[in-house]
Amino acid sequence: MIQIEKVELRRVRLPLVHRFQTSSHAKRELEHILVTLTGADGTAGWGEIASPSGPYYSAETVDSCWAVARAFLAPLVLAARWEHPAELAAAMGRVRGNHFARAGFDMAGWALWSRAQGVPLSKALGGERAKVEAGVSLGIEPTVGELLTQVEARVAEGYRRVKLKIAPGWDVTPVREVRSTFPDVAVHVDANGAYPSSARAIFEELDDLGLLMIEQPFAPRALVEHAELQAVLRTPVCLDESVEEVDDLITALRLGAGRILNIKVSRMGGLTPAVRAHDLAAAHDMPVWCGGMHEFGIGRAANVALSSLPGFTFPSDVSGSGKYYARDVTTEPVVCDAGFVEVPSVPGLGWEADLDFLESRTTGRETITP
Repeated sequence: MIQIEKVELRRVRLPLVHRFQTSSHAKRELEHILVTLTGADGTAGWGEIASPSGPYYSAETVDSCWAVARAFLAPLVLAARWEHPAELAAAMGRVRGNHFARAGFDMAGWALWSRAQGVPLSKALGGERAKVEAGVSLGIEPTVGELLTQVEARVAEGYRRVKLKIAPGWDVTPVREVRSTFPDVAVHVDANGAYPSSARAIFEELDDLGLLMIEQPFAPRALVEHAELQAVLRTPVCLDESVEEVDDLITALRLGAGRILNIKVSRMGGLTPAVRAHDLAAAHDMPVWCGGMHEFGIGRAANVALSSLPGFTFPSDVSGSGKYYARDVTTEPVVCDAGFVEVPSVPGLGWEADLDFLESRTTGRETITP
């Protein structure tokens, strides 16, 4: 049985190397919360709460996650005794919603357990690949020319799938330009739910551009509208914000609301529910890929491990650290080589926290004990 004896929370801020804009907001730096769970034998596991700072992608923020983590999740984790991370996830299930906050603790539990078991995190989750294909996500740029420059740079780095953020007024024209300039690159678009269901004509135009997928065109709960759109498009609709719980995926499958699923560890509350979503999607022949929240190296390591599972058949958002950060929080950055990231073969996450660097980037810290 594992008993957690200490929970440490750190707020860490890193600047982005390039401003990133979506349909809802722009960001130049990120602040995430790192979670460390230490067991009775001194073994520690790290996780990351990769929530946005503002309530635009989801209702959670860094401040709300900090409050829930210290007041509710940490006491539950300290009181639990467990043999497998799924049991720790069940203990945290008393807290409704708050998926980002729960994800950091669940991730840390898996990291600790896999290290204690002497197995890589990927193998603990059921992964099979020695390396995973990486895609890259590009934000909305001031001009189409600047977007083309960003695509060119990423293609030169070896990425073979490019995701373009779109929004009303920034959709068909920039996407058409990217497709015509880079005809051999797999391209998909992501609206982050920015369009009303009445905007079907935009997606019918995009349907003619040979895209890999159209991600989250409508609002998260608009599953019926997604199903109606998917029925008239050849391009697969990919669901993201619409699937926070495995039950949401069941509903989406019944409705035919999409043909592809973006599994985000943070959005779904951790690696435990992410694996369940992968298994359910595989049982229904729905391909999946691992999305990202601009995670630091800790969360990115968990995404790499998850992406090694067999159902992840599309390139995942596990871009190298250098795409986002001049220096990451791990002693070694995540490296993408010719479009692939190697899956670590050592116990635990496979990347170690850079404690000295973290000291210089920590904006808040709290240690919670029984």
